[in-house]
Amino acid sequence: MPNVHRPRRGSLAYSPRKRAKSQVPKYQAWPRHDGEPMLQGIAGYKVGMTHVIMVDDHKSSPTEGREIMVPVTIVEVPKVKVAAVRAYATDSYGRHPLTEAWAEELDPALAKRITMPKEHDREAVLKAIQDGVATGKVTEIFALVYTQPAAVTSIPKKAPELMEARIDGGSMAERLALATSLLGKEVDPLTLVSEGQYVDVTAVTKGKGTEGPVKRWGIMVRKRKHSRGGKKRHIGNLGPWNPHHVRWQVPQMGQMGYQQRTEFNKRILKVGTDGSEVVPEGGFLHYGFVKNPYVMIKGSIPGPVKRLVRIRPAIRQGEHAVRAPSVNYVSLESKQG
Repeated sequence: MPNVHRPRRGSLAYSPRKRAKSQVPKYQAWPRHDGEPMLQGIAGYKVGMTHVIMVDDHKSSPTEGREIMVPVTIVEVPKVKVAAVRAYATDSYGRHPLTEAWAEELDPALAKRITMPKEHDREAVLKAIQDGVATGKVTEIFALVYTQPAAVTSIPKKAPELMEARIDGGSMAERLALATSLLGKEVDPLTLVSEGQYVDVTAVTKGKGTEGPVKRWGIMVRKRKHSRGGKKRHIGNLGPWNPHHVRWQVPQMGQMGYQQRTEFNKRILKVGTDGSEVVPEGGFLHYGFVKNPYVMIKGSIPGPVKRLVRIRPAIRQGEHAVRAPSVNYVSLESKQG
């Protein structure tokens, strides 16, 4: 008898695979930063993919020192604005928001996203946060930032996305001072990332709607003799007699895609402000031209074109050494066939 090897079809990771609650990704963890206080994380919009010719600088790589072709993804990163400073406290029940101070002048488009604060004593709230920092009650400082999609001609929406970005580094008082200085002002994303840096990229993947078990889980299409009534793309059975219910491990039809996913340790190969350096002839398919600062990331990232993308410093960087990449050529040939 041969050794029967029949691994499970499809991974059970991320189950149950439901649609994402929001198209704005959320981070539950942030990397530690030693040094001057800084805002962790930027946001942008996925533009599309092209390829570059660069020198392979990975140690012990078979092509080390040679020119190789690398697929890259362009992300347009317009400036974001800081809407509020949020302080977190930690007690026996875990971490929870303590209070938040909002900027005096906010973008009117933000009213499409949230109910704007009307009567708000900003100075009193900042004083309360300072007292919490002095007594050790405040354990983390976050900034509420929002995007400006109106500045991106290729994005049809005008309502900004609101999200949290952690401020780390230095003492808690220094973090609060940085957050207060940024309140109501624009932040240039290119000041927070650098070429050669490793980052984590998070986005909501492309939604595919309701799909059957063959596409969703990769099960086999049944043979002619095994498919009663022409049901070739159904599973053979729903499981054993006991337990008397269908287990969640049984591959069935359901939602596929439109779920938050994070790509770890993606390398930034290039940052710039002139989109003509990376936009192919005729523009990117289904997007157009890049008119704001951009970030070039090695490889692919989740989500379709125009999807909101969040980028944070790598939390699992490990042994990856930050090296200045040597990009010799960027393909500007038309992507329209």
